[in-house]
Amino acid sequence: MYQSLLKTAPEPPWVRHSATSRQSAVEIKAPAVNLRALVYGEIINTGGATDQEIQQALNLDPSTQRPRRVELVHMGQVRDSGRKRKTVSGRMAVVWVACG
Repeated sequence: MYQSLLKTAPEPPWVRHSATSRQSAVEIKAPAVNLRALVYGEIINTGGATDQEIQQALNLDPSTQRPRRVELVHMGQVRDSGRKRKTVSGRMAVVWVACG
């Protein structure tokens, strides 16, 4: 759905001194396009969501979802709304919204 918009993303992040981290980045590169589209779609469809809300809605592990949202921020597609909502633990979390 949003894939043409999301193909020019930065390389998936990885820890420079870790061979396993680099391998994980290589392995996630192709699926990351679809995962970014899912994360972006959830943010669009809800009018804004926290990382935890996105993770729950899409049934994604935090270590899969959060890097995709960070990539969207770096791409200028998603931004901090300036609002916060409580997580299940009672802590406040940023509500992410689509830019433009």
